[in-house]
Amino acid sequence: MRSPKPRVGSILLYLVLLLFVAYTVTPFVITWFTALKSKGELVSNPLGPPRKAELPNLAAAWKQGRLGRYSLNSLAVALPVLVAASLLSVTSAYALSFFRLPGRGGILSLFILGLTLPMEAAIIQLYYHMKSLGLLDTLQGLVLAQVGLSMPFGTYFLFTAFRDMPRSLVEAAEIDGAGTWKVLWRILLPALGPSLTVLALLFFIWTWNEFLLALVLIGADSLRTLPVGMAFFQGKYVGNAPLTAMGATIMSLPAIVLYLCLQRYFISGMTAGALKG
Repeated sequence: MRSPKPRVGSILLYLVLLLFVAYTVTPFVITWFTALKSKGELVSNPLGPPRKAELPNLAAAWKQGRLGRYSLNSLAVALPVLVAASLLSVTSAYALSFFRLPGRGGILSLFILGLTLPMEAAIIQLYYHMKSLGLLDTLQGLVLAQVGLSMPFGTYFLFTAFRDMPRSLVEAAEIDGAGTWKVLWRILLPALGPSLTVLALLFFIWTWNEFLLALVLIGADSLRTLPVGMAFFQGKYVGNAPLTAMGATIMSLPAIVLYLCLQRYFISGMTAGALKG
C-alpha cells in the first residue's frame, strides 16, 4: 500500500506556492482594478473589480502625467544600457574565465565588491563626477552611470555561466584554428542564449525602474525618466488614486510583457547560469 505522505507533501507544497503567488500578484491586481475605477466607485468598492471600466483614465494619465515623453526618455536610457552593459559584461566575463590574466582573482573581487556597495554610498560622489565631466542633466550621463553600475552583476553572472561550460569546446575550436573572437561569438555565445536573455531582461527592468540615480542626475522635466516623472505626477494628483494607479499600470506594463514573453528563457537561464557552481 502506497504511503499518503508524498501526496500530502505535494499538496502542502502547492498550497505554499499558491500563497506566494497570491502575495505577489494581489497588489498588481488591486492596482489594475483601481486604475479602471472612478473616485466614487473606489470609495464604495475599494478592492473589488470595477463595475464599469473608466477607460478615460488612461488618456488622462497619459496626457496630464506626460507619460509619453517620460516613456521615450526611459527607452532612450534603457536600450543603450542593455546593449552596452551586455557587451561589456560578455567580454569582461570571457576574459576572466578563459584568459590567464595577472591579478585575475583581484579583478574578480573588485567586481564582486561592486555588487555589495549600495547606491546611496556612491551617489554623491557620482553626482560630482558627472558635474565635472559636463554630463549632469543629460541622458548620456545617466546611461554611462547605469552601465557602470550594471557591469559588476553582469560580469559575475556570465563568469559563472562561462565557468560551467566544458573547456573541450574552446580547445576543439582553437585546434581547428578559431581565434579568440570567433570562439566567443561563434561557439560560446550561442550556448549561452538563455543566460544572455536573462541578463538583458534584468538590465532592462533595472534601468526602466531606476529612480534614485535618475532623480539625482536629471533635473530638467523634459529629460525625466518614467519613475521620476511618476513620482512628481503622484505628488500632484495625490487625491486622485485611480489616475495615479493608471500611471503605475502604464509604467509596469513593459516589464511585465517582456517577462511573460521571455519567461521560458528566464527560467532556463537562471537555472543554467546563475545557480550553478
